Amino acid sequence: MTLMSRKVDYALLILAYLDRKREGACAREIADRYGLSKGFVANILKLLCSRGFVASHRGVKGGYLLVRPLEQVTLGEVMEELDDTFHLAECNKVAQSDVCGLSGICPVRAPIAEVHRRIRDYLRTVTLAELVHPTTSLETVAQRLDLVPLQHQLIAQ
Repeated sequence: MTLMSRKVDYALLILAYLDRKREGACAREIADRYGLSKGFVANILKLLCSRGFVASHRGVKGGYLLVRPLEQVTLGEVMEELDDTFHLAECNKVAQSDVCGLSGICPVRAPIAEVHRRIRDYLRTVTLAELVHPTTSLETVAQRLDLVPLQHQLIAQ
């Protein structure tokens, strides 16, 4: 079971690449860099463009540029905009709440829905800059997860 689709995974690669290439890049260049299908990269770039993550420009030096810095884009935002298929359980899908015949008496449905909400909320706090530049942001993630005391304990050992 994966929580992140291939489309989102590749979108993160593309956004990370564009972060390093401030002058922009074309689908072919990105596809060649990661050994991906040019068509699949082009489709993801079009989707990223339509969702406001990147902008396209035509011409000899045409390609795609980031619209916002990665510090302003969250993992949750990318996942939700590109592929809203992540659910811990079928009964947590809003449109599919009656998938299970036990939904009216299930003792774990509400707690699972709460866990799902917490994961989504957390993903909305993780910036792509934290993923792309992890050495500068690991402490931020540790603080958010309240792991700083644990981190200090591990260092002391």
